[in-house]
Amino acid sequence: MKKESKSTKESGHSFEDYFKRAVNPLLVLLLLSERPMYVYEMAHELEKRSAGQYAISLLYPVIYRLSSQGFVREGQKEISDDNRVRQYYEITPDGITYLRQIEDVYDKMSEAVQQIRRVSGEDKV
Repeated sequence: MKKESKSTKESGHSFEDYFKRAVNPLLVLLLLSERPMYVYEMAHELEKRSAGQYAISLLYPVIYRLSSQGFVREGQKEISDDNRVRQYYEITPDGITYLRQIEDVYDKMSEAVQQIRRVSGEDKV
């Protein structure tokens, strides 16, 4: 049985959950900057590109939030071979601008965290 951290027990969410919540908009916009996609396709791409390490099943809340902010819009609809409607989403010009901003923030924050970890590692030696 997997031992839960105190914060997971209290909040019901793990560090990984919070991390994904913060990073999902960046990743969705990044994928949509390449081409329009439907939600299942995005989830599959994230899992494939991360060698199975980044899996998420609920991208609709992310899409809806990005849509309400004007960063994503509905594109074409297609009927799949199994008669399912595939709603494609595409990034807007404002979404491209926002993506570039959050990529910059992500890069700076990631580097700051790595710097802190490097300095903390030196203190342990």
